[in-house]
Amino acid sequence: MTIKSRIMDSTELSRTILRLSYEILERNKGTQGLAIIGIRSRGVPIARCIVKNIASVENCPLEMGILDITLYRDDLTTISDQPVVKPTQIPFDITGKKIVLIDDVLYTGRTIRCAIDQIMDFGRPASIQLAVIIDRGHRELPIQADYVGKLVATNKNEVIEVRVEEIDGYDEVLVMVGTGSKPAHLPDKESRQ
Repeated sequence: MTIKSRIMDSTELSRTILRLSYEILERNKGTQGLAIIGIRSRGVPIARCIVKNIASVENCPLEMGILDITLYRDDLTTISDQPVVKPTQIPFDITGKKIVLIDDVLYTGRTIRCAIDQIMDFGRPASIQLAVIIDRGHRELPIQADYVGKLVATNKNEVIEVRVEEIDGYDEVLVMVGTGSKPAHLPDKESRQ
């Protein structure tokens, strides 16, 4: 794959996550009954940043969980003969909570459908909201995000890649095209000049 363009650098991604944190806090009128759940894999570090941001503003801890939707996928047999399932960790009762699911990219809506199915197996939340860094369109299911970092018009042959420090070693959002292995990240604007 080759890099077509950079949508966000590290600073822009941080700023976007901070804005989403404030939007979540404002819409829910504080943290009462609020819980954040990150969808593996890149939704988890984004969720951690949102929890940290909200906790620092409100000066109180916020419940956080981690969701692995692998076993809930409708394409499980086509992704791998031996799919790797990582643990789901929701160390609190979700019943009656305002759950905010966090993911990196909203595309067809299938990942979010899987996440909602899995959440409902844990209990009955008061509500489920969705926050994403990028909404790239091309929905196959009637699912929309409540909080969007950026809307990005894409072709179906393009891939949006959100890279996060915790997993990739750096933060950025790229549009990728073509096939093959993933290239290294683009240098920061300052180092390209």
